[in-house]
Amino acid sequence: MSEALPQQTRRGSTPDAKASDTPLPTAEAPARVRCAARGIKKTFGTTPILRGVDLEIPEGSFAVLVGPSGCGKSTLLRLVAGLEEADEGTITLADRDVTRLAPRDRDVAMVFQSYALYPHLSVRDNLKFGLELRGTPRAEIDARLQDASAMLGLEKLLDRLPKQLSGGQRQRVAMGRAIVRRPTIFLFDEPLSNLDAALRAEVRVEIRRLHDRLKATTLYVTHDQVEAMTLADTLWVLNGGLVEQKGPPLEIYERPRTKFVATFLGSPKMTMLDGAIVKEAGSFYAEGGGVRAAVDDERFGAALEEGRSVTIGIRPHDLGLAKNGAPTVAELKVEIVEALGSEAFAHGWLRASGPSVVARLDADDARGVRPGSVIPLAIPASRVHLFDPATGVTIAR
Repeated sequence: MSEALPQQTRRGSTPDAKASDTPLPTAEAPARVRCAARGIKKTFGTTPILRGVDLEIPEGSFAVLVGPSGCGKSTLLRLVAGLEEADEGTITLADRDVTRLAPRDRDVAMVFQSYALYPHLSVRDNLKFGLELRGTPRAEIDARLQDASAMLGLEKLLDRLPKQLSGGQRQRVAMGRAIVRRPTIFLFDEPLSNLDAALRAEVRVEIRRLHDRLKATTLYVTHDQVEAMTLADTLWVLNGGLVEQKGPPLEIYERPRTKFVATFLGSPKMTMLDGAIVKEAGSFYAEGGGVRAAVDDERFGAALEEGRSVTIGIRPHDLGLAKNGAPTVAELKVEIVEALGSEAFAHGWLRASGPSVVARLDADDARGVRPGSVIPLAIPASRVHLFDPATGVTIAR
């Protein structure tokens, strides 16, 4: 079977032959950058959309741009595709400057929110149409079509028209049309937005599985944090035309650099409380809004100054019922219990001062909790986040 996409290559150094048969150690070379954007600025009218963005995607990596509406993520993808022209900055693909090249000359393949299939052509003809336009040999077209159809489960659908397909099947055809291209980079612009929740989950897994098999360099845009966390090797969080934070998804979730990132990722979102650092018996605590929680000295280091004003960040998934000797950090007066089967979320107010808070409960712990109940809460010190109130940036070192 022929390759469907270029594979990621990693070559170690190969020393000259020695008299000894003992192999010398080799060093894995870093993956070369497949897509790079430098100093990208873009304005529509008088509104700045991108304000100096840098982006790097190593060969074979899956990068996801995520952020709220208007943050510039789709604009950045369109600039990489050549559908828009940057006011400033450069874009390179496979070490080739494509900043001023037309889309057809950039060797990219796009999958859009709309399926963009030819309604009068069969699935087979939709898949091979672009290859025929490029004059690809018939044998090569047939081989690529067979590979893509097998990977995406389209073999039995090849003779159907788009109107005879479900939404998920149409999206798979759109992905197949991109796969047969064997592009330098895949570009996905919110491809799952038109699908219902069940289909989104199904196709999301298919996209990740496909990438893991092919190691195709991919840039994916979404506003859906579940998609972003599930799919990304590297997550790029955009806000107001700038990159707020980048890194592995779990690292960003557990160590958000700013209040914006902390509240944007995670559902239910992180609770933010005004507070201050206090010191008692040689230990530091974050106190405010009805919470008094121990903090991680090692994580925050010299930033822990007694009396310093901070914004305390607590994720609902980290805040739970105080039991088994865990110290109580707050008391929650429950308004609503949101039962989800294996777990539940208790929504309510902190008894001391009234801020709205959400806490996660195990299903067994939630059985006896009712609206009006007052329950003690606990959180590990390592899960307490602290931000500077003025800058919104974490005080962690």
